[in-house]
Amino acid sequence: MQDDPQKREIDNRRNFSFRLNFFFFITFALFSLLIVRLAVLQFVEGPTLSAEGLRKSTRNDAIAPIRGNIYDSTGYPIAYSTSTQSLYYSIQPGKGFDVKAEETAKQLEAIFKELGDPENAMTFDDIIWQMDLGFTRNIISTPRRIKSGLTKKEVAYFMENRTTFTGVDIMEESVRNYDTSSIAVQLVGYLKKYKGVRVNNEFYTKKMEEKDPQLKYLEEEEVGLDGLEFMYQDVLRGKNGLKSYPVNNQEQIIGPMQITNPEKGSDLFLTINKNVQLHTEKSIMSHLEKIRKSPNKYERAPYAQTGFAVAMEVDTGKVVAMASMPDYDPNIWAGGRISPEDYENFGNVLPNGTIRTVYGPYETKAERDQHPSSILPPGSTLKPLSVLIGLNEGLFTPSTVFNDNGLFTYGKKGYETYIRNSQNKSFGPIDGAKAITHSSNTFMAAMIGDKLFRRGTVDGKSSVEIWDDYMKQFGLGVSTESGLPNEIRGVIEYFHEAEVGSPQSALIQASFGQQGRYTALQLVQYTAMLANRGNRMKPQFVNEIKDSDGNLVEGYTPVILNSIDIPEAYWKEIETGMDKVSVQGFEDFGHDFRRKTGTSEQDVSKRRAENAVFIAYAPADNPKLAVAVVIPDGGFGGYGAAPIARQIFDAYDAEFGLAGTPNKALAAKLFGAAAGGNAATGTDGEETNVAGTDQPAGNEQ
Repeated sequence: MQDDPQKREIDNRRNFSFRLNFFFFITFALFSLLIVRLAVLQFVEGPTLSAEGLRKSTRNDAIAPIRGNIYDSTGYPIAYSTSTQSLYYSIQPGKGFDVKAEETAKQLEAIFKELGDPENAMTFDDIIWQMDLGFTRNIISTPRRIKSGLTKKEVAYFMENRTTFTGVDIMEESVRNYDTSSIAVQLVGYLKKYKGVRVNNEFYTKKMEEKDPQLKYLEEEEVGLDGLEFMYQDVLRGKNGLKSYPVNNQEQIIGPMQITNPEKGSDLFLTINKNVQLHTEKSIMSHLEKIRKSPNKYERAPYAQTGFAVAMEVDTGKVVAMASMPDYDPNIWAGGRISPEDYENFGNVLPNGTIRTVYGPYETKAERDQHPSSILPPGSTLKPLSVLIGLNEGLFTPSTVFNDNGLFTYGKKGYETYIRNSQNKSFGPIDGAKAITHSSNTFMAAMIGDKLFRRGTVDGKSSVEIWDDYMKQFGLGVSTESGLPNEIRGVIEYFHEAEVGSPQSALIQASFGQQGRYTALQLVQYTAMLANRGNRMKPQFVNEIKDSDGNLVEGYTPVILNSIDIPEAYWKEIETGMDKVSVQGFEDFGHDFRRKTGTSEQDVSKRRAENAVFIAYAPADNPKLAVAVVIPDGGFGGYGAAPIARQIFDAYDAEFGLAGTPNKALAAKLFGAAAGGNAATGTDGEETNVAGTDQPAGNEQ
């Protein structure tokens, strides 16, 4: 069959037409997809891509936040932030950046010398070090703070000549100031540079992961490292401000700057009262000086170097005074660092001795080891609780009479251990209340420690475990739950003694205040629990938190950590005993109060130290305030500690009123032009309180 040219032509045209149509279809589909994609980019992804592009062409430099203030209960500023003008330098990227920086440093040195404060002078080398041209402390885009505290003349000069100095900016910053009266400085705490703590402090290490530019910490920012400054860091800090610059691909600024102002942190209003706190501090220091030099051999305590006291409201848990003495001027931390000289002089008093271990100002470790720390055995101040345990465990009753002949013996024959009363005294027939009044060691050993041991295990708990359970319910050997950083739980020793000695020895020694060492804050929490009959209150230090506009962020709520149900008759028994404890310093006190003195013994190095301990609460029948005072190496509690407690009660009475109304006459006496008073009044006997005598009576071990 021959090929028909005409038909072939028709087929070719038909095939060409099909291919052409197919080509147009494919082209149309591709253009349709392109149009759809462009629409998605424009209307869906456009805002995101636009923001990303803007971010890449904008440099954000953070402005440090303004830290919130810390006030006492009356609104008096204890720690507060003020503004200062600082000079920052931004490295200009590109070849020869270091040469340009050195030229700028020379100019700055000349200006600082001419217009600056001579006491805040900077050399060329100082400026170069702050510029960090080797990038050892900062990346290239981080502005370097060259100098803070610029004078008005310096600020005016740089503002007038800003176009002359490329990369130089003047920035307003926040500076932390502390009241020069040194109000509760260890409780308030101090600040350090973020860059110096972020690696070794877990709290700040986590902050390195922060992505929000307003919350991201700055290398030169000052942050809390102890006390309330650290405990409330997130509350006090505030939020960063931002200085935004449009830049080109070489990081050069190409447009006007936009500023987002920093946000001030919230303010803390403490439960600490300035007048009560300062009077407590002064009373401790003046009394330490007195007992170190006293001619009365029963009062004299030549090794007494430190003192610790806490005053806490019985029903609220508000801490109105917390003193760890000696203290220091917290402004030594100005700038977020401390000089080696200051650290050498004040290192031993930086920690808060009311919640952790603190020693006196001893030059060597060998000398320090010869003295007790701030964590002490409670001594006879534990005896009210010991009697309460004996009653509640059914070891005796309020009417039980024990014949105290001044000696109790336990242990195998030939290896006996002898428990005696102070000065080998005997008190004859006594009940639990009189055992507290006279501070009888033999009663505690025979009627409580030994009886609890001999009764043995109850409901699967050993006698030592039963003792431990009571201790912890009353806040001894457990956290007070105050939330303060680095608070310790004390040192429990009775379990160890039960293992290496015997459970009998552990309980007998513990019954009169040995075999455990506790903090002043634990002792005041325990005292408040005696006062309110069984509620362990959480110690709290912040009454209110307010934002920068004065709006209430958080108020105060008392917190009961745990309660114990004990019959009223048992409470009355120990209260009767505490009512009659003789003590000096309270002769003209206008309120009924309950108290217990203590002289805890502690073996340190090659000597036995005697520590003065005292607890009390007032008024007796409607308790408002509990006080605990601890004086390491202070001797008898009635001499070394009780007079300080009297001064604290007086200060609280003057400011708040133990009966509900502030004592204005007492306030004028204590806080007026001649404020302060005598930290220790009277020289009466510790237990007998016989006027004119200088010999302690009873037992304070």
